[in-house]
Amino acid sequence: MEILSNTVALSRMQFALTAIFHMLWPVLTTGLGIYLVVMEGLWLKTRNPDYYYHARFWSKLYVLNFGIGVASGIPMEFQFGTNWGPLSEAIGNFFGSVIGFEASWAFMLEAAFLGIMVFGWERVNPKIHYMATILVAFGANLSTLWILSANSWLQTPAGGSFIDGEFVVSDYFQAVFNPFMAVSVSHMFLATLETSLFVIGGISAWYILNKRNPAFFSIALKIAIAVAIIVAPLQIYVGHLSGEQVYHYQPSKLAAMEAQWETTPAGQAADWSMLAIPDEKAEKNTWEITVPNALGYILEFKQKLSEPVQGLKTWKPEDRPHMVGLIYYAFRIMIAIGFFLAGLMFLSVIQWLRGKLSAENITGQSWLMAGWIFAAPLGYIAVESGWIVRCVGRQPWTVYNQIRTVDAVSNIPPGNVLTTLLCFATVYSILFVAAMYFGSRIIRRGPNFNLPVPGIEEKPAVETTPARFIPDERPVEAQQ
Repeated sequence: MEILSNTVALSRMQFALTAIFHMLWPVLTTGLGIYLVVMEGLWLKTRNPDYYYHARFWSKLYVLNFGIGVASGIPMEFQFGTNWGPLSEAIGNFFGSVIGFEASWAFMLEAAFLGIMVFGWERVNPKIHYMATILVAFGANLSTLWILSANSWLQTPAGGSFIDGEFVVSDYFQAVFNPFMAVSVSHMFLATLETSLFVIGGISAWYILNKRNPAFFSIALKIAIAVAIIVAPLQIYVGHLSGEQVYHYQPSKLAAMEAQWETTPAGQAADWSMLAIPDEKAEKNTWEITVPNALGYILEFKQKLSEPVQGLKTWKPEDRPHMVGLIYYAFRIMIAIGFFLAGLMFLSVIQWLRGKLSAENITGQSWLMAGWIFAAPLGYIAVESGWIVRCVGRQPWTVYNQIRTVDAVSNIPPGNVLTTLLCFATVYSILFVAAMYFGSRIIRRGPNFNLPVPGIEEKPAVETTPARFIPDERPVEAQQ
């Protein structure tokens, strides 16, 4: 009950709720936007109607995610003024402008051309429509750049100094391109793209497993696999670079990520904790499985590190992250999912090379299709886990080593925060149920092959039998 009278704790819970819920939607729109650009580009190049019907089908899920993302994202940004007023006053000179860039440059660009992308198929020239699709995808991914730049600045503030409690910008570009920015933007961009690929692949696998237009959806699955060949291993590598940055710039977060209580001096081999049960009160792990000398190879690809790996005991309890168990396991969940997705991609490539993913054979790959269906939500879990590590691990600071969280929260009654927290939880629950209902209805109905194809009277550049015309192998009753 003590937490219900704590404004700081309630404000953190509210921001966590809104951030975690909001993150579910742009994760798919940013990656799916790129996928739509690919599909529509293939249609314009080949005039194969299958690519056109894919673009029309997947754009429905894009619009659904976009709508929920807007509804959940605006309240999250408003909280900087309501629940985090002192923080906004202190860093508004820079942080406020970057958030404004995200709204005016990215969101408005995406929203402005979304109507053309959704309703302009038969109303505008196909090349104009394609330009609108490109701009929608560009706007969605531009949001990632600005949001990650702002959040990275909270992690590694640069480009100015705090004077009388207020951040004064001296070098705006240095602030935008702070030490965490490039790797963080790359890591998140790849995360959204990888999540989208496995959602698209998972939905396609569901159709294939149920023998609903398997040849048609094998196209989407193969494109997802082809892009994942690059994205999945690259994401693991960029994640490694992100861990190296934490090692150099946020040693207290690294200590929490690894549940490292004692300091390992520079020049000594550091063990890596594979699994552990952290005990914050006792300042030790009550149980753990370690791999000797492995942490050095993970961080610098060598046994002995050039810098010490500082343990949590280096800092006073009030100056180091808490909820160590949450940070520790969220980090490992993210890593495990990353390697699982890469492994699934590798197995899929092997089956593809063996000819098992052809239109005639793909329905027999039930175990592989089940794997893709299982993998569909894992990207979301990995992204949310990564943000937990990123933000909870930054505590007790909102601006790392500059502004404490207890000093950043607005002085408002805890009862008010509890009321808004419960309201957000109720509304977001309704939105989630609605999104699941309409999303599942879109998937159950499947693509509409009766839509007119612009320019169909033109001779296709590639002579091909559209995959949608391959007979549905289900019983007649199931087709109805």
